[in-house]
Amino acid sequence: MHLAIAGSVATDHLQTFAGKFSDSLVPDQLDKLAVSFLVEDLDVRRGGCAANIAFGLGSLGLHPTLVAAVGRDFDLGYREWLQEAGVDTSTVLVHPTLHTALCTITTDEAHAQIVTFYPGAMAQAREIDIAALHAHQPIDLLLIGPDDPDGMLRHTRTARELGIPFAADPSQQLAWAGGELIRDLIDGAAYLFSNDYEAALIAKKTGWSDADIAERVGVRVVTHGKDGCVVIESDGTRHEIGAIGGVTAVDPTGVGDSFRAGFMAGIAAGLSLDRAAQVGCTIAASVVETIGTQEYVLERSAFLDRVRSTYGDEACDEIGEALSISHDAVVKSG
Repeated sequence: MHLAIAGSVATDHLQTFAGKFSDSLVPDQLDKLAVSFLVEDLDVRRGGCAANIAFGLGSLGLHPTLVAAVGRDFDLGYREWLQEAGVDTSTVLVHPTLHTALCTITTDEAHAQIVTFYPGAMAQAREIDIAALHAHQPIDLLLIGPDDPDGMLRHTRTARELGIPFAADPSQQLAWAGGELIRDLIDGAAYLFSNDYEAALIAKKTGWSDADIAERVGVRVVTHGKDGCVVIESDGTRHEIGAIGGVTAVDPTGVGDSFRAGFMAGIAAGLSLDRAAQVGCTIAASVVETIGTQEYVLERSAFLDRVRSTYGDEACDEIGEALSISHDAVVKSG
């Protein structure tokens, strides 16, 4: 199955605040907000939703195509890093002068986060022609993640026009997007990814009920952090999947992206919705235990041991037979 992943590629500046943001916020004074948080560290990592998902797919043995707009600095190591992970970067659009997008993420001791995002070259994503990519190599499933809004809209409309199955993943763009845009981005999606808060935001802004969304979306996948996820089919059938236990959370950044990678890898391998979600939860556990969104290493036996301990022998056997985990036990550097 040829998977194409459209969305952001960015450099992540990760910072940690030794306290709780909520202790510095006065609810009835938010219109006058002026706060400063002294952070303890700075960690610069590779990130961006599309790159994170593509990296995760590569880690699970797939070879996805990255569909994104980047700056010329992308060729200063990031392209090679993704290619080594198994990602096809040959169609990435490189802007000659703009910088690749920059994301600054500050996490407090409660794992709440404040994020600022500079789009840079990402705004050129609207120039990418999905139809041309599809003509060159037919796309079996296109994930449309957070990106330049006009680019997301163009990709979605092209997918509908050409009959390319697509997964809608608007996530970070939901906060500012209006109902009309959100409706356009998710209508006709084979899969709709969100966390529980984003699912409520989608319903509120679109004005669509659960029944309305079920008429327009094939499968809804809603993550619930440490409580796992819920997968809802269009007929209302619910699959509740628990998270991996015994996880020591270090950094939540990129966990949702890795879950999406695992879920899509499971679907591409022909696994059931339950098994696909279990793969997603298992790779997510590896990410939350590391700092950075692409710094984890999947070692086959350890990965499958986690599957077995949480989901049982049958799940382990089915997932182990379906997936070819590509990373060995040697941690990548850089």
